[in-house]
Amino acid sequence: MLVLENILLALGSLRANKMRALLTILGIIIGIASVIAIMSVGNSIRSSVTSSMESMGANHITVGLRQKEPEEEVTEEGYRFEGEMQQASMTEEDYLTNEMLEDAEKEFADKIDGVLLSENVGEGQAKDGKLSSNVTLMGVNTAFLKNQDLKLLSGRLLTERDQKEKKGVVVVSDRVVRKLFDGDTKKAAGSQTEVYLNGKYYNYTIVGVYEYDKSAFTSLPEEYISTEMYLPFEAAREQAHSTAGYSQITLSAKTGVDSSDFAKELENWFNRKYFRHNENYEISATSMADMVASMTGMLTTISAAISAIAGISLLVGGIGVMNIMLVSITERTREIGTRKALGAPNGSIRLQFIMEAIVICLLGGFIGIVLGLVLAAVITKTMGYAASPSVEGIIFSVAFSIFIGVFFGYYPANKAAKMNPIDALRYE
Repeated sequence: MLVLENILLALGSLRANKMRALLTILGIIIGIASVIAIMSVGNSIRSSVTSSMESMGANHITVGLRQKEPEEEVTEEGYRFEGEMQQASMTEEDYLTNEMLEDAEKEFADKIDGVLLSENVGEGQAKDGKLSSNVTLMGVNTAFLKNQDLKLLSGRLLTERDQKEKKGVVVVSDRVVRKLFDGDTKKAAGSQTEVYLNGKYYNYTIVGVYEYDKSAFTSLPEEYISTEMYLPFEAAREQAHSTAGYSQITLSAKTGVDSSDFAKELENWFNRKYFRHNENYEISATSMADMVASMTGMLTTISAAISAIAGISLLVGGIGVMNIMLVSITERTREIGTRKALGAPNGSIRLQFIMEAIVICLLGGFIGIVLGLVLAAVITKTMGYAASPSVEGIIFSVAFSIFIGVFFGYYPANKAAKMNPIDALRYE
């Protein structure tokens, strides 16, 4: 009951000095709104980036070549130092080969779902007279296409026969169809298309049309977006005159396999079996799960650091609360003296002013939360991300508002509680 009475007294005091109370609360509002907006925007970006990366394949493992670190050398005097690292040119013996990949599939048949191979031929334009559409020509095997989780609108995907015979067939996006075939996906399947690439024209037969899903990372205007045009992997390598092995490949782990542990196992196996005696290069394997965790951690750290900087304004707001409470106590000295003369204990006086400081901070906190969420929604919508309010930020803001009220309100409240009632009554 005493707490409720003190809250009502605090609200009455704020109503009596509306402008002063508003200016005091403003510092808290700005601080809380800044923290909430930053944490919510960071949460939205983190969720979007994580979702996009996971959609690329949470069970994917990237296996690639990296240059070995220079070994330590010992001088005649016994000093150790690392040799200077120089970029080594790659030879055919350094690359991953089809034989290595086949051996890996046999060795880890219970863990590998497929080997995903791709070859970026380059960016060009699919043309039909004056009509054109930007495309990125990608050579892929059937396992790669299967893991892309494409939504087929018409026709079919690339088959093993297409791969073996190195056919000049392609699967295109519905954006290409909209620009070249007026959006008629059935008409597009089976039609010929001409692609201008690297100063040359190439003819392909469209066998399938997939639905293009605009990535969260893409902020380009529609006319500049380039969509993937898929053709058989070996046909792409032949067109790109690529005869060497692979500097990087992607493996898909089976369901239930811990991709992080499997990545380490693969790395050790490749290095032990094939790259032990390679002087310049070794294998590095990284799982998509590790990349997602690393990216999430980095974004969380950045968001927390910026929020901490924004939180400095809360400290300024807290000092403002302390200042206004000291002014309020000075103005109400006779009221404090009267209450003490009537027998009010020090604890009651102290609680009254602490509650007043808490009410000021909570009002500023709640207004700041609403303002912060509105700002976050506007910013995320402008950036093209889905709004994702930070629950942790809201809880932190409410708790911190109470803490500020207690921390910065205690000194003025304690000063009021320790007043001599006789001196307080004499105060003019």
